Amino acid sequence: MSVSRRLLATALVATAAFGLAACGPDDSSGQGAGTAGATAAPATAPATGAPASGTAKPAPSGKPTDGAPEGFCTSDPLPAGQKWVIVQKGTSATALVYKESKDACGVDDVAHEPTGADKTAQFAPTVKGHLRSVVAAPKDVNAADLAKHINECIATPGNQKGFYPCSNGDYKIAVDASGKVTEMWERPRS
Repeated sequence: MSVSRRLLATALVATAAFGLAACGPDDSSGQGAGTAGATAAPATAPATGAPASGTAKPAPSGKPTDGAPEGFCTSDPLPAGQKWVIVQKGTSATALVYKESKDACGVDDVAHEPTGADKTAQFAPTVKGHLRSVVAAPKDVNAADLAKHINECIATPGNQKGFYPCSNGDYKIAVDASGKVTEMWERPRS
């Protein structure tokens, strides 16, 4: 009878040990929590413990683990009719001068680099401007105040004392079917 008890005790201890081994750090991804497969990473999973599928994310040190460029390199998709632009020389209350932009890797966020020739787009009569800064409260403006802000920031890029603190010149614009700018959002940058 003592052999049976030892066998039963060994089985209970082994079961408890396997149960405790499955309890590890909080698996907030919800994938594999509490399953026997959760204790062994699949052969294709990155060394960071991230799931094998989905977008690769940088390791906690910020260094990529798969040889990809470091930082944030791709903007989220925008709705139809919207795009990121870099404002250029003088802008009037009726027209915007800008360059198209392309995504570039940034440290804290995606960077936007100007590309191609200057373009001009007319402002719609009801254009709305949304100024954003990391040092001031957001401000919604009309076309005249939007042009005033843009021109001040082109003349003095780091200006914090003018009409409204300057950011980096990145704007998201909405363009209607006729090619007129109907709305502009300044991208706050420090």
